[in-house]
Parts: sequence; C-alpha cells; structure tokens
Amino acid sequence: MTASLLMFAAPGAALASNGAKAAGSKASSAKSGSGKGAEKNSGKAARSAGAGAGRSAAGARASAKEARGAKAQQAQQAQAQSQQAARGKKNALAADSRAVAATAATAAASARPTRRAAAAPIQEAGNAEARLIAVYEMFGRGQARPALAKARDLVRDYPNFQLAQLVYGDLLAAQVPPTNALPDTASIAKMRGNPAMSDLHEESRRRLQALRDRPPPNTVPSQFLALSTRSRYAIAVDASRSRLYLFENTDKGLKLTADYYISVGKSGTDKLAEGDARTPLGVYYITSSLDPKSLKDFYGAGALPINYPNPYDVRRGRTGGGIWLHGTPPQQFARAPLASDGCVVMANPDLKQLLRKVQIGATPVVTARSLQWITPPQAEKESQSITSAINGWKEARAAGNEAQLKKFYLPEFQRSSKKATEGIAAVDDEVKYAQGKRVQLKDLSYLHWRDGDDTMVVTFGEVFEGDRSGRSRRQYWLRQGSEWKLFHEEILG
Repeated sequence: MTASLLMFAAPGAALASNGAKAAGSKASSAKSGSGKGAEKNSGKAARSAGAGAGRSAAGARASAKEARGAKAQQAQQAQAQSQQAARGKKNALAADSRAVAATAATAAASARPTRRAAAAPIQEAGNAEARLIAVYEMFGRGQARPALAKARDLVRDYPNFQLAQLVYGDLLAAQVPPTNALPDTASIAKMRGNPAMSDLHEESRRRLQALRDRPPPNTVPSQFLALSTRSRYAIAVDASRSRLYLFENTDKGLKLTADYYISVGKSGTDKLAEGDARTPLGVYYITSSLDPKSLKDFYGAGALPINYPNPYDVRRGRTGGGIWLHGTPPQQFARAPLASDGCVVMANPDLKQLLRKVQIGATPVVTARSLQWITPPQAEKESQSITSAINGWKEARAAGNEAQLKKFYLPEFQRSSKKATEGIAAVDDEVKYAQGKRVQLKDLSYLHWRDGDDTMVVTFGEVFEGDRSGRSRRQYWLRQGSEWKLFHEEILG
C-alpha cells in the first residue's frame, strides 16, 4: 500500500506499510498523480521476496516435502504480513482524516443555534484548500470512492496543486489490492529524506493543523487593540502555522472572514539584515499594490509591499527591504512553508481575493511568530494606558505647556514629513501649530507590539476647533517603565 502524507503524520505508521509500493506511489503521484508506479514497484518487491524465500529453503537443505512446506508457510506468512500491512496502511491513512472529520463535525455542531458562538470558517467557500480538506474528511468517514472522485476533480481544476496531486495518487493506490511484498523500510526512509516530499508533508501537516487549531470564537490577535473604521480590513500572519488571517472591520468589531495557507522565509522569521532570507516580525501597513503586468511571472497575480523596515525596525538597526505579500509562478500552486527570501507568499487564487479588499496605507499587516488571541474586553483593557498617554499629550499641547509636553518625547525623537524634525525641537513646532486650540482626535487605531520592548503604533486624524479638516498622523510610542514616550511620528497628510 502507499505511504501517504496522512500516514506520515501518524507516528510509527510508516513501518507498518508496504514500503516498496509506497516509493513507487510517491514518485508516480508527484509526477502525474497516477498509481502505475506503485504497481510496478510492488511486482519487483514480490519477485525479490520470492527469490529470498527460495534461497532460504535451499540453504536449509530440507527434504522436498519440508521445502514445499517451508515455502508454503513462508507464503502464508508473507500474505498475512501483507494483509496486516494493508490494514495498518488504511488505518494510518485514515487516522488524520478521521481527526479532520471529527473536527469538522464538531465545528458543524457548534454552528447550530446555541448559546456559544460558532468557530470561524477555515476559508471562503469554493477554493482549492477547502476542497482538499473535504477530500480528507470524506476519506476519514470511510468514503474512499467519493473522496477519490473529489480529488480527481480538484487536480483537474488545479493541475499545479502538487499536494492535491499527491493525495490523489495515494487514493488511487489505495484502490490496488495488497500484494505479498514485505515492507521495504529502506525505501520509506529514503522517501522521508527527500526534501520535496518532506516539504509536501509539512505543507499537509500545517494545512490540517489550521483546521484543528481554530482561533477561539470572538477573539482577535493581541496586536489589534483598536482599529479605525477607515481600515475596512486587517491582516495577521502566524508563521508557526503558515497561515494568513483576514479580518473585516465591521460595526461590531473585527470579524475573521477568511484564512489562507502561506509561505515565509527560507530561514524562518525575525529578519535582521539584508539577504538573510527571513520574514520580518512586527506591525506594518500595505504601502502599494504592484501591477502584475509590471512583474516577473515569479510573483504571480500581484504584489503588496509593506513598510519594512518601520521606525521601530530602524531603531533596532534592522536592515533590508522589498518585503511583499505576493503570489506564485504559474506552474506552482503553492510553495513550501519555508521557501521565500523573506516575503509572504500565497497561492494566486487566494492573493486575488486579498487584492480586492486591501487599502493602500490603511490596511495593517501583523507578522508574528505565533499569534496570541484576546477578547474585545481584554483589548479594551490593554489600550487604557496608551489612551491615557495620548490624551495627556493632546491636553499639554492644547494648553501650550512646553514643559509638560516635553515629558512625552524621547530625546532622539524624529518626525517624517515634508520638513523633517529631530529631537526636542518638535515640541516648539507642536505648540506653534496648535496655538492653544482645542483639538479633536478621530479614527484612532492602536496596534500593539511586544518584542523585547513594548511598543504601540497609533494612527489618528485631528481637527482643530473651528476647522473642517486637519492632518493625519502615525505615531510610534515606546513604554519606559509605566510611561509611554514618543520616538517617531509620520505626518500622513
């Protein structure tokens, strides 16, 4: 029987499988999605087993009757082992699928009208990953033939989806009756060591993990303390799960509307320098949308650059640039979990959905090693201290109190605008700009980031008393002890 990706996910299951046929199935599945290689390798293994049995009988110099009896006994043992391996293979192949099916059943049950909120959907309906998960679920319920049919349709519609091709090949091979071949552990070990197979196995594992480990209902990533209604969507990336979560900003708060499989840097996360093949961690904003016609095919359906390095990155000496959310080449549906030079990479159909929803300059992107989820009341509590600091800064400025206003700035403060300002000279500018007028702050966003330091990215618009419009600002605050201090500000317009 085949050594499927789902079987690999079950510890110890590989040794119970028919290894020679598994190697044939994997090579065939990766290349064309058929089970012919499995059958060919099974035949070779069977002939090898038969020759070994003959040599053992001759070496024992048994009588003809004893030799015939020994061969018959060995054949029975080989058949029993093969049948046992087949049962082990099917059980192992179904192990993760049954878990997926059970998880889906639980999610479906929780979606019924109850007092508890339903878990968030894994994806928007109709995409390739949702269809792959449906194949897993069907097989887990023992519906092998319907699963095979769905897998066949999936690879027809997405011929470049390598993981789907491999699962389809496994399902095809599972239809082949067991042979008398003994397990070939060396072939399985070789297949496990194949980088391409390891990548596909890890991709499969992370996609299944995304279904099992859903975000708790009615929670948001801990970075999203408050988001202005001007930001219609928000994005959070969990590198440990190879997952991008898309939130819609509704009148009732952030709502998880979709999540997608993604790839990050070859060397992982926490980018430090140019060329280190790492994806940066932090709070960013989408700065533009690049037309795919202006890009190489390598970037797929388009690209969304983010503002790495942000002022906090610069403060810590981080270097590099050109970090994008982008697609995949036409011949490749998805990439391995760790595959890029630092960008976040998505399947083209998923990226196209994202391109229709993001706003330049207004859609925040959080990239985290592992997301932590909090409830809205927790977010409100977390935002109280920065709200107090912002109000204190606003009141000191309106009162023209330079001494009090200086307390909110670090000596190395910098402002990015048409006229750059450094250091404490910003205090004089603020007092002159405000001229003692009261100001109203609108459309506040608080994005919290803890990474050694405790920082806050605050975006708002301001309108002075008597005016109809004003400027927009993005401020970077650093907590020192119990106080928040400004170390950078951008005048957005």
